[in-house]
Amino acid sequence: MKQRLYHLSHIDLDGYGCQYLTKDCFDKSEFYNANYGPEVKARLEEIVKKIEQDKFIYGNDEEFLILITDLNLTTKEGNWIEKEAIRISAKLQLLDHHATGASASERFAWYKLDTTRCATLITYDWLMEHYNFDADGRYKDIVKAINAIDIWVSDDEYFEFGKVGLGLISAAREINRILFPTEDRLLKLRLIEKAREYVTQKDGNILLDDAVHSIKKEFFMSDKNDTKDNLVASFVSKLLTKDKARLTIEYRGYKGILGYNVGSSSLIGNRFLLDNPDYDFYMDVNYRGNFSLRSNDKMDVSKMAAEIGNGGGHPNASGGKIESFKDSFVYNTLKHSIQEYIDKKTA
Repeated sequence: MKQRLYHLSHIDLDGYGCQYLTKDCFDKSEFYNANYGPEVKARLEEIVKKIEQDKFIYGNDEEFLILITDLNLTTKEGNWIEKEAIRISAKLQLLDHHATGASASERFAWYKLDTTRCATLITYDWLMEHYNFDADGRYKDIVKAINAIDIWVSDDEYFEFGKVGLGLISAAREINRILFPTEDRLLKLRLIEKAREYVTQKDGNILLDDAVHSIKKEFFMSDKNDTKDNLVASFVSKLLTKDKARLTIEYRGYKGILGYNVGSSSLIGNRFLLDNPDYDFYMDVNYRGNFSLRSNDKMDVSKMAAEIGNGGGHPNASGGKIESFKDSFVYNTLKHSIQEYIDKKTA
């Protein structure tokens, strides 16, 4: 029977390292990422819903596996996901190394805890044991590097390389993971794949560090070369355009697009407005509720900023802050609350 994987992992090098391995092991896989806390339960709920939908499509022709890596669960969360997995007839496996999950690991047979290795190495060994993974050993060195930095083995030969890899992922902020999780993950997995090409080279850590800019430009480039900032702006604008129906908000009859923690508002906002002349404004809100507004001579966004956020600026470039802003890791929840806020301010 064919197996379909639903893989939830953490949002650091170790977390994405686990997914880097499973994407090349499973033919059919879907990926989710979460930081610690309530986001873990929210992503697991997404997985359960997706499996229910897929079971309706594929029936009993496939086996469904929920894999959780580099994230620890509480006993309460473990009880919930175990009951849900039984209800939807899905297999369940957790691979982690955080000691905070010790009590939960003692309760559940599917909860594998090993504090001596990083989650990527645990996942690697698990894949080799159950799926005959990496017979030619192409992944073993990058796995060693991730392990060295994640559990801080400073005398390991790959420790310095791991440091570069750690920064490689933590600095990959060009695509917001809440707004565009698939594309953000693709970037990070591509970075790990490129890092693998350097890991065994002499002074590989230095060579990788030197190559980071070019590696990122290659990912964002479409038809012609440009500065990295312009390439990113064009790439993100295309994502916004493709998904604009989901991202559209309104202010006093004007139509705008709402980004979340996208950044580079002048470049990306202006690029989007040039690509989409039917839109009047671009709004980007960060996790603290500060927002940037851009227009292209369609409206005076300084008036909008003053009315909804005690802010101001220029007719085409302004900003402010949303009162009593509540951050969310679910974009639709965020958008709904901001639209409600705007409607109340303009009522």
